[in-house]
Amino acid sequence: MKKILSVMMIMLVLAGSVFAGGASDKSSSAQSNGKTVVNIWTNDRHDAEYFNEKIAEFNASNPDIEIKITTIVEDYPNMLVMGYTSGNAPDLFYMNARGTGFDIKTFVDGGMLVPYPDEVLDDPEFAKVTDARNHVIEGINAVDGVPYGVYNVLRSGTRMIYNMDLLKQAGITELPKTLQELVDAAAAVTAVGNGNFYGIATCSSAQFERWLEGICNKSGIYHYDYKNGRFDFSGYAEPIKLAQKFFTDGSMFPGSNTQGVDAMRAQFANGTFAIWGNASQEAGVFTDQFPITSFEWAVSELPSMDGNTYGAVEARPQKGLFMFSSCKNQDAAWEVVKYLNSEDFVKGYIEHGYALPLTEYMASVVDMSKIGRLADFYLVPYEAMYPAAPAVTVAGDPYAVALWNVVVSGGDVDKVIADLNKSYNEALDRDVQIGKVKRLVIADFDPLNPTAGTIEYLDK
Repeated sequence: MKKILSVMMIMLVLAGSVFAGGASDKSSSAQSNGKTVVNIWTNDRHDAEYFNEKIAEFNASNPDIEIKITTIVEDYPNMLVMGYTSGNAPDLFYMNARGTGFDIKTFVDGGMLVPYPDEVLDDPEFAKVTDARNHVIEGINAVDGVPYGVYNVLRSGTRMIYNMDLLKQAGITELPKTLQELVDAAAAVTAVGNGNFYGIATCSSAQFERWLEGICNKSGIYHYDYKNGRFDFSGYAEPIKLAQKFFTDGSMFPGSNTQGVDAMRAQFANGTFAIWGNASQEAGVFTDQFPITSFEWAVSELPSMDGNTYGAVEARPQKGLFMFSSCKNQDAAWEVVKYLNSEDFVKGYIEHGYALPLTEYMASVVDMSKIGRLADFYLVPYEAMYPAAPAVTVAGDPYAVALWNVVVSGGDVDKVIADLNKSYNEALDRDVQIGKVKRLVIADFDPLNPTAGTIEYLDK
């Protein structure tokens, strides 16, 4: 149903934009007590306390503009589309790099977004803090080199987070360095737990991306073959078959696959399971949102298939602000964008432990002694951003869903991978032929330095 809804909403956006001017003629700014209200949507909860505090400061000191922020966690990209088509969209919205289900080209082609103007990009304070012109990532925050969103902080690549007390009860003294050791550790903790606690857990959103995909990437496995401009899922066979043991061994916390991420964070903080995978936002989560006080917890780099590193683990820019074309008072909204990207705001955000510095300037002014457990997530040399693979329209489940589903079901991995190779490459060939996407080729691609190669976009 989610997929059907997504397709229907995108069709509505494109149809509305072409035939009726879309929602871009609708007003989203409002007036309150003589102030222009700028509405913002976010899908982050873990930083709500800081945002509420800083927004209250802005609202109290600014005579002309009032900021209102709304948190929407579930089905966020579809909610954005629905808000736009119904005329109820916010003025601004946050989207983290590779936000699940967010295809920037579809939003741009539908006339939904406003590009960043030169006067904002070149504003001295804004440019100093964000270095935005040097963080234009095609297919992530830009289309055809035009930036529609600007990020100001960085989320680390995935880490594994451990309840050390439970590991010690299972006799585990060294943290896993391979996926097999992770499977074994989860099984050992589960055996000791005897139904009272388990080895590992997941949640209902981004299960494959949350930690297993990072393990594959570190092992040199990626879903797109940049050198040949084709999708290739073949490398996932071995890790997916191994990961099936989390379920067949009974090591996965029962029911966790259908629970929301915050529910499972709370379970980890309560000591219900020993192993949780996620990125640097968990530093703030387990310090403020669900503070861990009853056991020792540790953060470790991801394991890989054989303990060595062959590819980059994706570190993603965060807190990207985008403006809907339905924003009525863009001048006020751009002032809010500048405030939320000011040195004071971003410095405080990092020092509260919510994210890592994105730019060299911010790294130089942040007091690293204040970042707390965020230091455990500090970047390692092999973390990087991958160029966005072509966003093709595929029949069937997206690859991350299909791969995780076969992990859970214990089904035929080889068949699932063969089907993905067929469906994705058929979609790529078709979409290139009709001009929807271009084939991305990086002949000198280096998996440890994925942005270092020479990018070509081909029409065939």
